[in-house]
This record gives sequence, C-alpha cells and structure tokens, in this order.
Amino acid sequence: MGRKYAQIGLEERCEIARLCESGCSLRQIAATLDRAPSTIIREIRRNRSRQGGYRPGYANEQSRARRWTGSKLDRRPELRKMVMMGLAKGWSPELVAGRLAIEVGRKVISYETIYRFIYAQIARTKDFTWRHLLPRGRARRSWRGCKRGKSASSIPLRCPISARPKSAATRATPGHWESDLMHFRKPDQALLILQERRSRLMMGVNLPSKEAASIAHAMCTLLAPLPRPWRQTVTFDNGPEFGQHYQLHDHGIETYFCNTYSPWQKGGVENAIGRMRRVLPRHTDLAILTQKQLTGLFQVYNNTPRKCLDFLTPAEFFWHELLHFKCESSGPCSGA
Repeated sequence: MGRKYAQIGLEERCEIARLCESGCSLRQIAATLDRAPSTIIREIRRNRSRQGGYRPGYANEQSRARRWTGSKLDRRPELRKMVMMGLAKGWSPELVAGRLAIEVGRKVISYETIYRFIYAQIARTKDFTWRHLLPRGRARRSWRGCKRGKSASSIPLRCPISARPKSAATRATPGHWESDLMHFRKPDQALLILQERRSRLMMGVNLPSKEAASIAHAMCTLLAPLPRPWRQTVTFDNGPEFGQHYQLHDHGIETYFCNTYSPWQKGGVENAIGRMRRVLPRHTDLAILTQKQLTGLFQVYNNTPRKCLDFLTPAEFFWHELLHFKCESSGPCSGA
C-alpha cells in the first residue's frame, strides 16, 4: 500500500523555518520531520517570501489561499439567491440556514458561512450597504454589552418569580406570558409587548399612556379573550408601570415579578423587543404608525421561523398547540 499523505501544517512550517535558520540541509529537515525531501523542496519553493525568505506565517497563508476556491455562495448561484431572499425578509443568517435545512431536507449551508460571505463582501468591495442584510446592520462583528436592571419598586401584592409554577419555567405547558414595555424616543410613546413562553407568540398594543391603570387595562383586553389554558400567568420586571397587575387576577391570571436587577429572568420578551427594534427603531414616531401597519409588523414576527421551535414559526407552533388542545378536549379528531 502507498504511503498516506498529509498536508503540511503551521507547526511543521515553524519547524522548517527554525531548521533553515540553523543551517540544516533540506535532507536533514526532511528526515527530522519524517517527510520526503521533495515535499520540503516543494514547500519552500512554492510558499517562501520573495523579500524575507521562508516565513511560516506567510507560507501558511499562501497555502490556504491556493486551496481556496471561493465562497459557497459565490460558487452556487441558486443557493445564493435563496439565501438573499431570506435575508431580504429580515431573517437572521441562522434562521435562513435552519429554514433551508427544513425545506431541502438536509443541511445545505451554515449561518457562519453566510456571515463570512457578507463581511467578506464589505471588506472586498467597500460597499457598506451589504450590512443592511444583517439583522442589526453592523459593518463588523462586536460584543454586546450587558444591560442593567431596574431598581426594585414597592408594588402591592407582588409575588416573586420563585413562586411561579415549574411548568412556566420549563415551558412545558402553554399559557405563561412575559410582558414589558417597548419605549421610544418621545417620552409619551410606548408599546405593550406580551410573549407566550412556549410558542413565542407575541402580542402588542400601542398604549394611550404609561400609567399603571392604562397598562393593566390593555393587558386585560389582550389576554381575557383567550381560552383559560392560554392565560395562566404573566411575568413582569419591577417597573412601577406594572403596579396594578392585580387587575389580571379578576380574569384568573396569576402575576409574578423577576428578582431585582434580573431582567434576564424574562428573557423571552426581552429578545422579542430586540427583534422588533429591527423594524421599529427607537426614533420611530408611533403617532404616524397606523394600527394596520402595527398589526402587520406583529404578523411578520409571528410568521418568522425560530431556531428554538425547530425552525417553525410561532404562529405555526401556537396553532398546532391549540389544535392539540381541542382534540384532547373533544375526543379524537375526525378526519376530513
């Protein structure tokens, strides 16, 4: 059988450079690395620098560049078209990759490949409009900072999150919601956002004011029409705007509050607000936004696939759960 060949790596290139500087011959270098002399000769001849001799870092980059055949999205126009269509809808690269895997039946591309393609286009063409294809529109990658929580408030009938049913924490059953306000630049404008923990379905309404009574009334209006299993609990942070949460108790909805400085305990709605910021930035004027436009934005959110739902949409997951509940309540479903 023939001898198995392996590509020369960076570690071996460093050793070649060291032995060359020490005055070893090519055959001695080959014997030290257990390589054929022709391999060492070819490596030095092809990857050496014209100015500074053989340098391992430069040689490694030259070798990688020689093997690179272009991005997968450059080599496959049809795949590139499908990816661009998903990005144009405002989907993240991870959602695009996951949804394509479901539609094709196998993994066809990774989200990292999509990110690298976008950033490579920016670096190569200096066209920064490519960044608008990404959810946050950044021209380069960066680390996100941490958000500070709010100080605790004196809230009547406040119940801590530690007393919340375990089924809410594990997302085992539907009907457990998280709520927060989505603030805007004008101080009198805000959206009330609620997200169901199991299905990630989101509801929202434009508030007439930020008073606690107005917010409690809006929440009752949104949740009261739902079937009883879909309105069990709501979790808030410790903002004074949720001071009249106890109005929900009249509709059989229990209320719980995060620990102080711990908004991550209702991370689902925090993530939902972050996603909505892509289409409703802070400088948006809600006064010129019609209810039809606002409803359309919520529909787009609820019809966007999510990785945590195995790339189903929140609307698909919610209606599947609703149908399953009706079947259990009324016996076996009859076929069409």
